[in-house]
Order: sequence, then structure tokens, then C-alpha cells
Amino acid sequence: MKNLGNLMKQAQQMQAKMGEMQAKMSELEVTGASGGGMLKVVLNGKYELKSIKIDKTLVDPEDVEVLEDLIVAAFNDAKVKAEASMQEEMAKVTGGLNLPAGMKLPF
Repeated sequence: MKNLGNLMKQAQQMQAKMGEMQAKMSELEVTGASGGGMLKVVLNGKYELKSIKIDKTLVDPEDVEVLEDLIVAAFNDAKVKAEASMQEEMAKVTGGLNLPAGMKLPF
């Protein structure tokens, strides 16, 4: 029974660390760029778009599709960076524990 008590204590500690990590991630801001840095987006750790900066030379009413593609590319770049930061933080919380595919914390 002592092992069960220790296991429960460890689970509670991990849950507290997860809460701290989630709060930290919501404060995280990552920048994604495209078009050689002429278009930048900022996302937080919840993948919410915070801002977009577009170089004036990219704005061409006759070629809106290029601008649309650049926005998507910059967003995806920022999302990849946010996911990498989240994985790094998760590794700190779990002590490098590799969870099975499809299993996420918190449960």
C-alpha cells in the first residue's frame, strides 16, 4: 500500500506541474515568418493568433492569392515552433518519459 501512496503523490505532483506548464504556455509567444521575413505572425502557446505584420510591398490587389499563401505559411511556421516549445516543456514535466502514441497528459 505504501507504493500506491507514493504513486498517488507523484501523480498529484505531476498534475501540479502540468498546471504550471499550461499557464506558462499560454504566456508563450512565438513568431512565424514567410516571404523572407516580409510577413510575420505571432501566436501564443494556445495557437491563438496575436498579431500579423505585413510588409507593404506584399500588398497587391491583383495578386491576393500570394498574400493568402504567405499568411498560411507564416502561421504554420509559428505553430511548429509553438509545438516544439510545448514538447520541450512536456519533457521537463514528465522527466523525459515517452508516452505511448495517442496518450496525452493531463489524462
